[in-house]
Amino acid sequence: MTETSVTLAAVAERAGVSKSTASKAFNDRADVAAETRARVAAAAEELGYVPAVRPQAPGTTQVWVVFDRLANAYSATVLDGLLAEAQERDAIVIVNEFGNVEDNRFAPGSPAWIGQAQARGAQAFILVTNPLSDEHVAACRRRATPLIVVDPVAAAPEGVMSVGATNWLGGVQATEHLLSLGHRRLAFVGAQPASTPANERLAGFRNALETAGLDANAAVVTPGTFDYDDGLACTELLRTRERPTAIFAASDAVALGVLEAARQVGLRVPEDLSVVGFDDTFAAQAASPQLTTVRQPLTQMGRMAMQAAVEGARDGARLSPPVQLATTLVVRGSTAPPPG
Repeated sequence: MTETSVTLAAVAERAGVSKSTASKAFNDRADVAAETRARVAAAAEELGYVPAVRPQAPGTTQVWVVFDRLANAYSATVLDGLLAEAQERDAIVIVNEFGNVEDNRFAPGSPAWIGQAQARGAQAFILVTNPLSDEHVAACRRRATPLIVVDPVAAAPEGVMSVGATNWLGGVQATEHLLSLGHRRLAFVGAQPASTPANERLAGFRNALETAGLDANAAVVTPGTFDYDDGLACTELLRTRERPTAIFAASDAVALGVLEAARQVGLRVPEDLSVVGFDDTFAAQAASPQLTTVRQPLTQMGRMAMQAAVEGARDGARLSPPVQLATTLVVRGSTAPPPG
């Protein structure tokens, strides 16, 4: 059965529901159970059924955005740029969060979910720090729907525009700053091992150490998930006799956790311990002391992603090389020469 010959009735029959129920499922009616909606979506994916796209209001573009997590300063800053650009371009933004659902095949951002969103009028997709696969590309290509990813956790497949920052350079900038202050016992904390941006920051950290004539393999590297708790877990590290005098945190959230860990063990920042973050979210300036950090232009990244999504929806998706915006070291009060 070819994609063009598949009917709603065939999908309903395969899912074991009435044609009316299948239609309600595609239109996200509240009177259809989540399990039924997932079953209908699975049948549609299996048969290759493509529902008719709802008409859009003249001049508007519907862009669906999926965040890995929304409850952090990083996501809030990217979202600020996305919404500001959308307002200027008369775009409608539907925001979703990649969450734990019973059937991960239909989680926000999954290829099957993309098909459902297209049926509800989605004209472009932006995925923020979400995993991607060739199936994502295929799902968007079926209707020539632009797909843009911000800070992809791995290299974006061909046909996907990615927007990120110069993470490797940022790692070098942070580490060289600490070395210039006289620090020689440094640690890198909180990076997600499977994340490409995290590995690029770590590579920059190690490169700067090697360039300075230090043994990069001797530096403490503690993995994590870019979270506050990763930094807070540094209490044991900071109690050791040969504790680091400076910590490069993989994100501002991790750096804030390090500040609290230092307080708990009786260390002063920056007198006893220097801390550098990464992102320069609004939390960096609200910290005490204010956080030295590597600024990646998150608002601009959000704006650029939205611009590409809207232009791609209106003028046709185009192949584009990855975009990397420059990072900048912002020196504030959390770094100083090492004690003694």
